[in-house]
Amino acid sequence: MSIGAVNLKLPKRRLDGQAADMLREQILNGRFAPGLRLVEATLADQLGVSRGTVRAALSELAHEGLVSQVAYTKWMVPELSATDAWELYSLRGSLEGLAARLASEHRTPETMKVLREAYERLEAAVATERRSTVAAADLGLHKTIVAITGHRRLIGQYKLIEQQVRHYIATSNADIADQHELLNQHEPIVSAIAAGDAARAERLAHDHNAPEVEKFAAERARASEHRGEILPLPARPRRGGDHSRPPATKESNQGGKK
Repeated sequence: MSIGAVNLKLPKRRLDGQAADMLREQILNGRFAPGLRLVEATLADQLGVSRGTVRAALSELAHEGLVSQVAYTKWMVPELSATDAWELYSLRGSLEGLAARLASEHRTPETMKVLREAYERLEAAVATERRSTVAAADLGLHKTIVAITGHRRLIGQYKLIEQQVRHYIATSNADIADQHELLNQHEPIVSAIAAGDAARAERLAHDHNAPEVEKFAAERARASEHRGEILPLPARPRRGGDHSRPPATKESNQGGKK
């Protein structure tokens, strides 16, 4: 059989998927800033597709947490509040902490090779000093730690918040003057996993972005027109503890006294 007799034509990807990819990149690279209203008709003209296609694409992004629907045909890029930062940190920390523990407990030469390669990609990205490249490699390392656990449900749950984590990484890393600091944050996690120190790996993975979240939450609160409450970061989970709610604040304990 000649190669000409083989059908190598690739199937065309659905337009709504392509539109979602385009819009997602505009949000994640900052061109569509938080608070921006997204008009279906305008986006349809810009993308050269129907409003129905745009609506399907925006619905996909809403499922990822990158846009919010404020009316049937009205959408916007949400602003990340102090509460949003706390929720994402607490959920992400729990998932990544568990992943680091499992990766350490069930490590093999093959998984450690994959982990080391992911860390080396972060090193190479930092050397380029291109923030978008660094953010992609940063997320890639965390995704690798989750993936090498082989825990299908954990991988599935992390996938649900992946784009929100990517957005947060790009936002928070932009405030780090020296990107080499990211290596100092991630190397201990990788080393603990490789050394089989599961408890240390879990703690470091859970807590490693806590300072950035605290800083971000404080900045969001100051920027808000309304005086909002900054939720305290959750403590590292303990066996049998109840961590379903954030700890009570001083104001709530005082019953609203001035």
